[in-house]
Amino acid sequence: MSELLLMTPGPTRVPERVLRAGGRPMIHHRTPEFAKELATVLELLPPIFGTTQPILPVHTTGRGALEATICNLFSAGDEIAGCCNGKFGEMWAGLAESYGLVAHRIETDWERSVNPGAVDAFLAEHPRVRAVAMTYADSSTGVANDVAAVARVANERGVLTMVDGVSSIGGMPFELDAWGVDVAVTASQKCLMSSPGMAFVAMSERAWRASKTARLPRNYWSFSAIQSEISKAKPETPGTTPVHLTLQVAEALRMIHEEGFANVLTRHREMAERTRAGAGDLGMSLQCPALTHRAPTLTAISLPAGVTPAEVRGALKARGILTAAGLGPYQATGFRIGHMGDIRMSDVERTHGALADVLSAQPARVA
Repeated sequence: MSELLLMTPGPTRVPERVLRAGGRPMIHHRTPEFAKELATVLELLPPIFGTTQPILPVHTTGRGALEATICNLFSAGDEIAGCCNGKFGEMWAGLAESYGLVAHRIETDWERSVNPGAVDAFLAEHPRVRAVAMTYADSSTGVANDVAAVARVANERGVLTMVDGVSSIGGMPFELDAWGVDVAVTASQKCLMSSPGMAFVAMSERAWRASKTARLPRNYWSFSAIQSEISKAKPETPGTTPVHLTLQVAEALRMIHEEGFANVLTRHREMAERTRAGAGDLGMSLQCPALTHRAPTLTAISLPAGVTPAEVRGALKARGILTAAGLGPYQATGFRIGHMGDIRMSDVERTHGALADVLSAQPARVA
C-alpha cells in the first residue's frame, strides 16, 4: 500500500530527513553525543515560542504536559477560568477538576472566538481566579483565539495566562514574552513535524514563582527537576529520555530554521488561504462561520446538504489522502483538513484536486 498523504491536524507527516535522524542506532541518553542533540533542541525552540526563557522537554504527549502544568502551578481548591470554546479548551478545564481545582467554564460557544472583554468582566466578578487557560488554535473548530488580548486582560488582573499551543506553536506567530503569556505548551507531532510522544513547556518568571507555592503532588511531572537537569553544562532530562524522539525534534528544528521561521509562518498562512478559497470554489463552507479569527494550521469544513463526511473522507482516502473527521457537534456535517508542519502548497493543491473529483461524482447533491 502506498503511503497516505496526511492532511490531518496531527500527527502530521514526518519528513524523510527527520525519519532518518530518528532511525540512527541507539545512543545512550547520558553521553556527550546525546547532550549535544538535546542542547540543539533547547537552543532552537525558544524563538518558536517567542521567549528567552528555557524550554522544558517533558516526556509525554501534549495532553500530559497540560496536566503537568496543573500539578506544578496550583494547589487543591485553587480556581481557574477555562475558555471552553472547543474540545481542547474543555479538556484543560476537565484536567484541572480532576486535581481538585475549581474550574469555571467561560466562553463556551464553539461557534465564537474567545472575547477578551468577556474574560475581563468574568475576572472582575471572580477575584479568586488564579489563571485563565485557553487554546491558541482549537483543532475541533479551527478557531484562533486572541492570546495577546486575553493575556493583557489577565495581566491587568494579576492572573496567569496558560496557553495550549499544541496545534499552533511552530505554525503560527507566538510571543510568550511580548504578549505576557505565563505558560505555553506544544508537542512533537504537529508543527514540529516529528513523531508523537514528547512535549515542550515554556514558563514565565511569574509562573515559576507560582510553582514555588503550589502544593499539588508532582514527581514525574516536576518542572523544577526538569529545569535543573537541562541547566547542566551537558544537558539531560530526569529519567530516561526518549532518545530517538529527541533526535527527530532536533533535526526538525534545524529544518525549520534553515527554511527561516518567518517563511514557515508565511507558508502556513498561504496554505490556509488556498484551502479556504478552494473549499468555497467547490461549494463547501467553513465550519463555525461566526469565528473572527481562524488558525492557519487547519481548516474545518462543512459539507453541502446530502453529502456525508464518511463518503467524502473515504473517497479521499481511496485517492491516497487522509483527512480528519469533524469533532463534537460537527461529526455528521463536516471534516477537517490539516495544513501544518511539513505540508506544502503542492499537497494542498493535490488535496483540492482530489476533492473536486470526489464532489463532481455527486453533481445532483452539490448543485
